Amino acid sequence: MAEARFNMRTFTGEFTMSAISQSTALPAEKLPAPLVFTLAAGAGLSVASIYYSQPMLDIISKQFNVGIGSVGMVPMLTQAGYALGILLLAPLGDRHDRRTIILIKGLMLVAALLLCGFSGGINALLIASFVTGLTATVAQDIVPASAALAPERSRGKTVGTVMTGLLVGILLSRVVSGVVAEYLGWRTMYMVAAVAVLLISLALWRVLPRFKPGTSVSYPRLLLSLAHLWQHHQTLRRAALAQGLLSVGFSAFWSTLALMLSERFHFDSAVAGAFGLAGAAGALAAPLAGSVADRIGPARVTQYGASLVMVSFALMFLLPLLPVPAQIGLIIISTIGFDLGVQATLVAHQTLVYSLAPEARSRLNALMFTVVFIGMATGAALGSLALAHFGWTGVVALSTLAAALALMIRLASRHLKN
Repeated sequence: MAEARFNMRTFTGEFTMSAISQSTALPAEKLPAPLVFTLAAGAGLSVASIYYSQPMLDIISKQFNVGIGSVGMVPMLTQAGYALGILLLAPLGDRHDRRTIILIKGLMLVAALLLCGFSGGINALLIASFVTGLTATVAQDIVPASAALAPERSRGKTVGTVMTGLLVGILLSRVVSGVVAEYLGWRTMYMVAAVAVLLISLALWRVLPRFKPGTSVSYPRLLLSLAHLWQHHQTLRRAALAQGLLSVGFSAFWSTLALMLSERFHFDSAVAGAFGLAGAAGALAAPLAGSVADRIGPARVTQYGASLVMVSFALMFLLPLLPVPAQIGLIIISTIGFDLGVQATLVAHQTLVYSLAPEARSRLNALMFTVVFIGMATGAALGSLALAHFGWTGVVALSTLAAALALMIRLASRHLKN
């Protein structure tokens, strides 16, 4: 694989990194911390764009005088755009320079967020929301870029740190947008988000090197190669399915938590949003999982992570036996535990998948995250049904079962070679 030479200016000075190989990454011990932080911030700020609307739907519906059914299309179209973007746009990272793609998609995301903020009606907001989801997939270009740059001996830790930025963006986006919309208006949230994405996109353009494309095949053949990659790599299929099942439990919990807290404890949406901070605390510990994966192997980390998720969900079966203060404490502990487990397993799965075909990292990432977001959507739907028919115990049972199935897949995948 051809090598690229580049110079990068950090926040504290200049450093030079040379002879970077797309397949073998850096010979150095690790990437500079400012670069890793910038990559993590880029992933978090871009993916957060698809979640800002959720706490603001009531305010938006009153602004445009439309029903909850119409305004509910906003997050749905945003998620649909994101899923489509992962499948159709993320593979371009293997065909073109990722640095250029990150800048272009970042600027397009800025434009989409501004269109959301200046929307004069619900139809304009729906279109802008779809484009926001489509372009927010720049996060899925940043993660493979971090894997390509990182030395093999510290790749797990680097990817773990960047994925922590992504997950923190997901978990804190609802908290931030709820507060900003309440006190400054929902349009202000989109404006603030646009400025943040613009700044981080320019920062990434400045610090990232040029990436040599991993393939020169045409775009149609690139998409067709997705099927070949899926069929050829059993490790990819097992990783995607296991992570998708964990996403079912993850999404079932978060999509029903606010309703349960309101009904059982009479908490408002602000308090419910604060539970996202507990999830973020678990996510912040996930880079440790990347370091552990570098030492003991990512396959074993996936087993430990899936086990932690299963146990964390199962602990909530004890809620009816506890007094109210203890119930709240147990929910917080479980939230920290399963968020850490989900994130640790995701980092380990990505480490496994990226090692299969370094020249196809963007496509491998696209395939895995397509399954992850199918799991997210399925978990939200099944979680709502479980809550309606069986109460919170039904949600806990669904999440625990999904995690147990993921663990079974990982235990059955111990000896996979491809």
